[in-house]
Amino acid sequence: MKYGWQQFRIALDFLTILPIDRSLQATPERLGRSMALFPAAGVLLGLILVVLNGMLGAFIPRAVLDCLLLLILIVITGALHLDGIADLLDGLAGGKDRKGVLRTMKGSRIGAMGVVGLVMLLLLKYLCLFNLPLELKSAGLIFMPAAGRWVQVVLAASCRCLYGPGETGKVFLDYAGERELLIASGSLIAVALVLFGLQGVFLIFLLGIAAMLLIKYFEMRLGGVTSDVLGASSELIEVLSLLLVLAVI
Repeated sequence: MKYGWQQFRIALDFLTILPIDRSLQATPERLGRSMALFPAAGVLLGLILVVLNGMLGAFIPRAVLDCLLLLILIVITGALHLDGIADLLDGLAGGKDRKGVLRTMKGSRIGAMGVVGLVMLLLLKYLCLFNLPLELKSAGLIFMPAAGRWVQVVLAASCRCLYGPGETGKVFLDYAGERELLIASGSLIAVALVLFGLQGVFLIFLLGIAAMLLIKYFEMRLGGVTSDVLGASSELIEVLSLLLVLAVI
């Protein structure tokens, strides 16, 4: 139990800017193993949004509040994964081959495709959240960040890292394996069942298909994944999870 709590705190320390105990010794192995609890960290993020939604719902118009909730999520996570989606889109648009894509992704500038893609992703996420029925709002706010962090575990456990020792994602890909994937997937299934009942199983099935397609695409296009790819995939699955809740539930 103590070890699991420590892993959870390490996951939160990496994924958020929350004031976690900085005395934690997050060795590369511990950091990689903490991926097992990434979905649990996503649930906590969702619960924070649910509490804020309940507190502010009576005072702020719905359209404004949904935008504010997304902004709060971005702030809490330090926009950790938004940079990944922008870099990935720039790389895919500007690189003719694998080396070109990776070289563009490692650049410090954001190109036109990255900006447009980032804006459209946030707009789509906002519209999905705004159009969620009120009875599904809390469930959507919890499920979205949990699913987004789950897919990182899937990719880390299934793909190889493309960069050398200095690459942030290498820590996760080196130490995240079947154990972390099983725990993370079991956690997300449990969350889906609690939030959506048996319909949650269908949601997980569809997200599983999406995750396999991402694995197949990145293996074919890039030969593996990077930390930017992990972050970008998280953002894509967050949007997809909201779309699926709208379409299925």
